[in-house]
Amino acid sequence: MMTVQKIDRTYLAIGMMSGTSVDGIDVALIETNGRDHVKPLSSAFYAYQEDEQASIRSCFGLECDEDGRVAAASQLVTTRHIAAVQDFLVSHGLTADAIDVIGFHGQTVFHAPDRGFTWQIGDGQSVADATAIHVVCNMRAADVKAGGQGAPLVPLYHRALASALEKPVAILNLGGVGNVTYIGPQDDDLLAFDTGPGNALIDRWVRQEAGLPYDGGGKLASEGHVDQASIDRWLKHPYFAVKPPKSMDVLDLWQDELQAIQDKKWNIADGAATLAAYTVQTAALAARYFPQAPDCWYVCGGGRHNQAIMQGLSAQLSCPVQTVEDFDLCGDSIEAEAFAYLAVRSRLQLPLTMPGTTGVDAPLTGGDFCLANNRAGKIQTSAVS
Repeated sequence: MMTVQKIDRTYLAIGMMSGTSVDGIDVALIETNGRDHVKPLSSAFYAYQEDEQASIRSCFGLECDEDGRVAAASQLVTTRHIAAVQDFLVSHGLTADAIDVIGFHGQTVFHAPDRGFTWQIGDGQSVADATAIHVVCNMRAADVKAGGQGAPLVPLYHRALASALEKPVAILNLGGVGNVTYIGPQDDDLLAFDTGPGNALIDRWVRQEAGLPYDGGGKLASEGHVDQASIDRWLKHPYFAVKPPKSMDVLDLWQDELQAIQDKKWNIADGAATLAAYTVQTAALAARYFPQAPDCWYVCGGGRHNQAIMQGLSAQLSCPVQTVEDFDLCGDSIEAEAFAYLAVRSRLQLPLTMPGTTGVDAPLTGGDFCLANNRAGKIQTSAVS
């Protein structure tokens, strides 16, 4: 049984994340005051089955639910998240009463902030009712409504994690989509944006060509040759010339890349190498927008396991490139931890987004609060209950 000690004005929060790679659900437990104190405690991963992944992916790019598939996928996402929390609590010897709040991201199926629209499926109230734990969900909506990009949402957590590091640094998250947080010497020296593809294109390629969920260790990419001409053409997309903050939707931006995958333009190794190099080059392009050159880049997310990507980043960037494990963090659970942290901040009415992270005009809180009706205790809107 895991022993957890509470500190005054510090809360225990669970965060859950299902990203664009749709491989499964990350669950993480942290202790935090919602400000500068952050202590990751434990994490776990709950994989989706192939048919579940297909059900969710079939909703990507939909703006409405004409045939009921989004409702079905939303129910699936909700049910699987409930089961994940319940298993996590049991396996860690925790009760619902020990947890102050859950940060539930849901599953993004469509993201068009320039049109004032973002859609994360999954029912936070059902999660609250089933787990008897209060839930904060829908964390992107307020920012998008206020004219922000609604993404990325992890930068304030990145800043908290990097509090003891020499600045400036960059934290690069390579999930399905890549995003980077630049953290400068001062608290307000924060810039964040989506860099381009993370693992989504590589995963799609090896799934199509070899039936593999991902290129383990970057083995295929390391054996292939890069089609630089294709990358040069893709890099002409207007997105890469837009000054950040900015965010992207997978299906909106990657039509040429997806067509190349569909056309089976390369052999399997050359395709993996080309798409890995594309991830590297789009990440390296991000550095031109930083106020100063970082002393170090720290990489988290599944992409850090791809040695072709890591070696490419080391070759492209003019500073050390390390994984976040080098300062004792778990690179697989940071996004889930971030949503636990943001849930606490939401309940404390602290900002979730900043002008430098999403382009919103002023620091802004957000999130919808779902009360667990079967849980005792008075809920205060100015603090975590």
